[in-house]
Amino acid sequence: MQQGRRRGLAIILSSPSGAGKSTMARRLMAWDETLSFSVSATTRAPRPGEAEGVDYYFIDRDRFGDLIMDGEMLEHAEVFGNHYGSPRAPVEDALSAGRDVIFDIDWQGGQQIRNSSIGADVVSIFILPPSIAELERRLRERGQDAPDVIAGRMAKSEAEISHWAEYDYVLINDDPDACEDRLRTLLTAERLRRDRQPWLTDFTRGLAREFRERENA
Repeated sequence: MQQGRRRGLAIILSSPSGAGKSTMARRLMAWDETLSFSVSATTRAPRPGEAEGVDYYFIDRDRFGDLIMDGEMLEHAEVFGNHYGSPRAPVEDALSAGRDVIFDIDWQGGQQIRNSSIGADVVSIFILPPSIAELERRLRERGQDAPDVIAGRMAKSEAEISHWAEYDYVLINDDPDACEDRLRTLLTAERLRRDRQPWLTDFTRGLAREFRERENA
């Protein structure tokens, strides 16, 4: 049986900093190489090991503002004094071609994308930490931020977590392997939803024709 192409999914992964959304995005892409990653643009400086066009598009504030004014951002927000946003064109091209796209974004970006032109394609997932103490431990353990930045992220995490009920699915990342398994299950089920498989209409019409042919034989 030859299945027709479906439109891609816009998979939103959100969490407070340190709860695991970036790790889960990387794991999903390792599991399924057909997944595309929505590379965000940002005005912040690169962190050690980050590459242009792979982790982010690093641009200045003037250029970022121009992209917003030209309607070239699906979403944008200011986080910890820096601007982040998702360029529109590559996402829309991927979805039209039937490729699923992962967004590693905060709740503000998630709201904007759900209300954007691709809102019907969205599957949104919020990832919670097992505890606040564990959240802080993970932030310190990854060694990417100065103590004052970590304190700022922890201070903001309560407000971020308060948006959990806006999402389609909510997972507790108490065990990364188990969380990944649940994400795989969710993605597989969403891909199989009837309304995401327009080819089924023609397929079932074909089955109906077979019934009529049998009756007329």
